[in-house]
Amino acid sequence: IYILAQNKEGLVLVDMHAAHERVLYERLKQEYSAGQIQSKHLLVPETLSLSEQEAAAVETHAEALAAVGLEITRAGPTSGHLRAVPTLLANEDYVALAYDMVGELGEGLRGPQGVRDRIDDVLADMGCKAAVKAGRRLTLTEMNALLRDMEHTDRAGHCNHGRPSWVQVDMAGLDRLFMRGK
Repeated sequence: IYILAQNKEGLVLVDMHAAHERVLYERLKQEYSAGQIQSKHLLVPETLSLSEQEAAAVETHAEALAAVGLEITRAGPTSGHLRAVPTLLANEDYVALAYDMVGELGEGLRGPQGVRDRIDDVLADMGCKAAVKAGRRLTLTEMNALLRDMEHTDRAGHCNHGRPSWVQVDMAGLDRLFMRGK
């Protein structure tokens, strides 16, 4: 769950999921801004059962969906085909993400700003779903890579949900914990 590291001030405790989630989210935002979120085409498209309003939203917002790596085409008055998913989520529940996104688009997001706000939420959700999970054993190389990525990531001190991703315990704090100097 945690990475323990040492720096010149003392001990650094890192919540590996929270830290990786922030790193991925910031990377996705950069890729989205540059129009570079990678997609993976599904060998067999997933059929989505949609309301008429959602099916219409799939057509209306095809470009916004593609920008986050989702390719969904209308397949009928109340259905769609999920043809491509974000590469980062290829091993996750991408169907649920597609339903979430289409559902919100079908509710009629308020103009382009509403779509952009929802896309930001989707990017945060994608980062969370793709991040390493608690209990996964990271190699020393993976831990070091995550720590280096954090050093070059905006707002790396908190995950996408606002929780701290790391804390520092200075030497005086460590000494107090172990009652040194008493």
